[in-house]
Amino acid sequence: MSSRLLITGILVVQAVSAGFFAFKLLTTIFGIGGPISWRLHEIIEIGAVLGLLLGVLTGTLALRAAFARTAKAETRLRAAQSAFLDVVEEQFDSWGLTPAERDVALFAVKGLSTSEIAELRQTSEGTVKAQSAAIYRKAGVQNRSQLLSLFIDHLMERDTSAPAPRKSA
Repeated sequence: MSSRLLITGILVVQAVSAGFFAFKLLTTIFGIGGPISWRLHEIIEIGAVLGLLLGVLTGTLALRAAFARTAKAETRLRAAQSAFLDVVEEQFDSWGLTPAERDVALFAVKGLSTSEIAELRQTSEGTVKAQSAAIYRKAGVQNRSQLLSLFIDHLMERDTSAPAPRKSA
C-alpha cells in the first residue's frame, strides 16, 4: 500500500511540475504573469526538475520490477510446460502408443482437426482416423473429448499425502 501512495505522490509532483513548466511557457508566449521574485522562481524550477527526475527514477525501478516479474513468470511457464509434457509422455508410455500414434494424440490434445493432423503428418485423413481409433482404444476412451478429459483429470489429480486445502469461511 505504501508503494502505491509513494507512486501517487510522485505522479502529483510530476503533474505540478509539468503544470509549472506549461504555465511558464504560456506566460512567456503571451507576455502575461505577475511579478515573482527570481529566487522563488528558481526554487520552484528546482523542485519541478527534482520531481521529474524522481519520476524517471521511479519509472525505471518499476520497469525493472516488471521485467523481473516477467522473467519469473516465464520460468514458471517453462517448468509447467515441461511438467505437462512429462505427464503426456508418461501417459503415452502407459498406453503403449507407437511414435505415429503419439504424434496424432498430441496434436489431438492440442485441438487440431483430423484434416490438420493429416496435413501436418503428410498422411491421409483415413490414416489419422485409424490411428485415433487405436489411441482411443488403448486409452480406454471413445472419442477426443474423453481423451482430453482424461488428461485434464490426470493433471488435476492431487498428491494424496499432501494435506487438503482448507475451505475459507
